[in-house]
Amino acid sequence: MDRGALAYLGVGHMVGDLSQGALPAMLPFFIAAHNLSYSAGAGLMLAATIGSSVFQPMLGQFSDRRSAPWLVPMGIFLAGCGVALASLMPTYWLIAVALVLGGVGAAAFHPEAARHANYAAGRRRATGMSFFSLGGSLGFAVGPLIATALMLAFGLSGGVLLALPGAAMALMLFRQMPRFPSPRRSGPGNSASMRLPHSDAWGPFALLTVAVIGRSVLTQGLNTFMPLYWRDVLQQPVAVGSLALTILSTSGAVGTLLGGWLADHYGRRRVVLAATVVLTALLGAFVAAQNAMLAGLLLVLMGIVLFTPMSVLVVMAQEYLPNRLGTAAGVTQGLAFSLGGVAAPFLGAIADLHGVRAVMVVITVLPLFIFAFMALLPRDRELFSYQESGRCR
Repeated sequence: MDRGALAYLGVGHMVGDLSQGALPAMLPFFIAAHNLSYSAGAGLMLAATIGSSVFQPMLGQFSDRRSAPWLVPMGIFLAGCGVALASLMPTYWLIAVALVLGGVGAAAFHPEAARHANYAAGRRRATGMSFFSLGGSLGFAVGPLIATALMLAFGLSGGVLLALPGAAMALMLFRQMPRFPSPRRSGPGNSASMRLPHSDAWGPFALLTVAVIGRSVLTQGLNTFMPLYWRDVLQQPVAVGSLALTILSTSGAVGTLLGGWLADHYGRRRVVLAATVVLTALLGAFVAAQNAMLAGLLLVLMGIVLFTPMSVLVVMAQEYLPNRLGTAAGVTQGLAFSLGGVAAPFLGAIADLHGVRAVMVVITVLPLFIFAFMALLPRDRELFSYQESGRCR
């Protein structure tokens, strides 16, 4: 494992996702400064999502065809500049264009950076990818805090300062590019030397993608309705509902690291299936809980288990497409994850008709859907034998 390269990539992931994580905290300031409706404010979130989800698979395919390590620093730089420029734009549509630019930067960074993280992880690919994913989780956690502090101190124009971390990190990574592992100079311990030169397993990859979409619907649903559930069902103040999201994200960082270690020791598929079963039980207990303290304890466990498979799924996707590591990361981290947000309006309709508790009941059933698709995936050893025989073509 090339710990130095993983450290640079992980910190770069944190800085890049810091810009994306700052946007939700900036929305109230955009709405107030430009007299926007709530739907228009949500449209700005959609602009950033479109820029990331649409372009990420395409840029993943590009990085598979030719080595493009320069996409890593360039992506971080564009991600920071997009959000910073949006804070200075005078009209709604120019703000949206700037946010699309920031989304394109995120799309440029993730596939190429995930590909190099795979190489740098050596034989412990799940563990290495968990460190890389941890950087993104930390970026989304600290982004709102930094953005809110800047907005309160300098107003909306203070958002321009969000370009500084991205610019500094981009320069640092540009200078460190020669040390990034690549297939052409991988050693015996490097995972690039273990890439399977056989067929790509498109069938298992498609099943995995459907499971990732299901996980995205689950995660997006929890993030959207958790504060409302805390307020309307558990009868707690709004501030406590916001704290619940922080608890979920913080415990999720622990789960991300734990998942990588478990997968390298006990197998990818086994860890994902076990986490899905445990998550089903925890969600059921959470919905049944009437006491806020008990619900908070269950929330910590839910965060750990929810994020345990996060980095493991990316590694599995890259193992299913060993000749297209960038495409695998681009689809699972970008397109499939963003498609989960499409279900949010449907969950909102359920809440309007039957209440927030009904939404949580629906979310509780989702792990069963995920488990059904994950159970169809080949076991780790079966996959390797299939690829060697060419039966996955």
